[in-house]
Amino acid sequence: QVHLVESGGGLVQAGGSLRLSCAASGSIFGINVMGWYRQAPGKQRERVAVATSGGSTYFADSVKGRFTISRDNAKNTVYLRMTSLKPEDTAVYYCNADIRKTWSDSTYYTYWGQGTQVTVSS
Repeated sequence: QVHLVESGGGLVQAGGSLRLSCAASGSIFGINVMGWYRQAPGKQRERVAVATSGGSTYFADSVKGRFTISRDNAKNTVYLRMTSLKPEDTAVYYCNADIRKTWSDSTYYTYWGQGTQVTVSS
């Protein structure tokens, strides 16, 4: 079993900052891509930021320059530092990871966290 547990969401005023954390636990041999998606009410889930095990990162245009992503591979944890938050950043943020569970199985399986609410007031 693999679990992704997120923390760090909450209510913040526009212009403020938050840091989200996501820790993966369970049967983990390796993690390839790890990152964050978000879903606002009435909208599709969108990719916000991801980081590969090799250090490459991707950011949605809407968050470039405001959000940073980092990983602690030893702790199987990914962080999302969000600054200059805007009301349009309000959404449920989901952690996502592609995880290889065992040495004998080279397949990477995709896992999701339960989501954490981020609300930015104007």
